Amino acid sequence: MTAATLSPSALPVKATGPRAPGWWGMVALIATEGMLFACLFASYVFLFGSLEAFGAEGGRYPPLTLVIPMTVLLLSSSVAMHWGERGIRQGDQARLRIGMAISFALGAAFLVLQAIEYSHKHTHPSTSAYDSLFYTITFTHGTHVFVGLLMGAVTQVRAWLGHFTARRHLAV
Repeated sequence: MTAATLSPSALPVKATGPRAPGWWGMVALIATEGMLFACLFASYVFLFGSLEAFGAEGGRYPPLTLVIPMTVLLLSSSVAMHWGERGIRQGDQARLRIGMAISFALGAAFLVLQAIEYSHKHTHPSTSAYDSLFYTITFTHGTHVFVGLLMGAVTQVRAWLGHFTARRHLAV
């Protein structure tokens, strides 16, 4: 083999078959995380039947004052990322960069709100079953968002370096 055959430009531009291996890897990751969160929510629903045994905020349901804005942030972040990804499919690198930057900012804002939510909680995971599940679910989800931000940051740097085109955008 020569050095020319080992260069990145010698690699195929498109994977063979209807879906690339990276796409299947992402499907497997999402399915795995989906099952994890389904198990966590199933345990939440199982304990939800008896509010007193559940121990939620002294027998009361907790307020959802931060939950709704946090949900809007995450959904908006996905919309911005999808908008940017659609842009690079059309060869629009600026749209990709803007979409990824907006998505990153919204994800970071979500983590800030999660930290604020934690700082206002006067409980501990060992206080009750509710608190244990609350911290487990939200910390796992926050970790998921944080890792997504790290991956997004790397992809964002690559976008600014011009690594993606209308034909090469699988990593996005």
